[in-house]
Amino acid sequence: MLAPERRTRADVLTAVAIAALVAIAAAVVWWHSGVRGTQSVTAAETLTPPPTPEQLPTAYSELWHAADGAAFRAIGVGGVAVTAEGNTVTGRNPVSGEQVWKYQRDIPLCGVEFQFGTVIATYRDDRGCSQTTLLNAETGARLTARSSYMDDSVKMSADGTYVLALGKDRLEMWRSDLVRTLEYGYVDAPVNPRTQPRSGCTLISAASGASRLAVLEQCPKETADRLTILNPAPKDSTTPEEYSSHVLTEPGGTVSGARVLAVSDSRVVLYLPGTQSSAPQFAVYDLSGNRIATHQLSGPLSDNAVVSHLSSAYYVFTGDSLVALNATTFDPLWGIPRVLGTPTLMSGKLLVPVVDGLAALDPTTGAQTARIPMQRTNYHNEPITLNSVGPTILERRGTELYALGPGQRTS
Repeated sequence: MLAPERRTRADVLTAVAIAALVAIAAAVVWWHSGVRGTQSVTAAETLTPPPTPEQLPTAYSELWHAADGAAFRAIGVGGVAVTAEGNTVTGRNPVSGEQVWKYQRDIPLCGVEFQFGTVIATYRDDRGCSQTTLLNAETGARLTARSSYMDDSVKMSADGTYVLALGKDRLEMWRSDLVRTLEYGYVDAPVNPRTQPRSGCTLISAASGASRLAVLEQCPKETADRLTILNPAPKDSTTPEEYSSHVLTEPGGTVSGARVLAVSDSRVVLYLPGTQSSAPQFAVYDLSGNRIATHQLSGPLSDNAVVSHLSSAYYVFTGDSLVALNATTFDPLWGIPRVLGTPTLMSGKLLVPVVDGLAALDPTTGAQTARIPMQRTNYHNEPITLNSVGPTILERRGTELYALGPGQRTS
């Protein structure tokens, strides 16, 4: 029988040194991780989504408001209103404004979007707007996260299938679990060189749908904007798959201000600004980049123009009017003047912000069916986006989110 081995003093010292190195490595990882600078307060109980009223209220008044500078539109998911400001995303009771949950980091927010009952929060570090976290919208619980090189500023949008994060040098498409399906534009450390179709281009505007992504870009040595139509989820996310790409020959493609408004499975609609020889217009293209329709506008889109997608139509807020477009063909359905922003749906009607409150419209014809009075405080003509949680309307004006409740203010 062999005698048991004895630990020597050298063995003990070696074990202590290994343990110390492991502790130091763990501390370094923790110090540089996002966990160290993160505070997550989840909901003690889930708010039940309130029912939508069968009939529209006859009046509305302001209930509360909160700073919302990092959002791109009014956010209401399930039974929660969401605000994003500084480095904090907050889920709130839509009636009282009280905090339900909070997610906070020690780096600034780039932007917040929502889709599929989740909130997508993107933060800025030394690699740009690269740190993205997916939160359960009702509880604030962290679901997953991703990190990748991005621009210092991005605009995020959700199309019902994917999330688009657009910067001036590159864009990414993400699935509902934040897995990247496409990168396009500048790549900081490409594994396979020359996988991108072009280099050095500035991305001007983009919009996505379930099966198509349209990008407007300005490329070196080209005298007009380029329209590129892509697969949002090619087989290899690092290798874009183009359906078409061509430099615009239309007059509006040679001046600044063009933008992608919307994308369907078969068409793309652009806004082309007017020139000395042409009026501003909505231009519709097929997937091969052929222009198949144009719709002249009475005036240009403002810099504050906003597009929203509700039910079977897109709604373009031009800056002073609202134009409804068919969601498949992008043919104009109707238009109304003197509005303040984009609408929301409630009780089968389209609610639109107007000077003296809210106009209720027939979504099919645009005919006004009711006028709901409401007085806005501290409003300075900023474009408004609307959302709703049950009977509560969420109205984002500038960098503030206001909650509007049924009834007249009593004090």
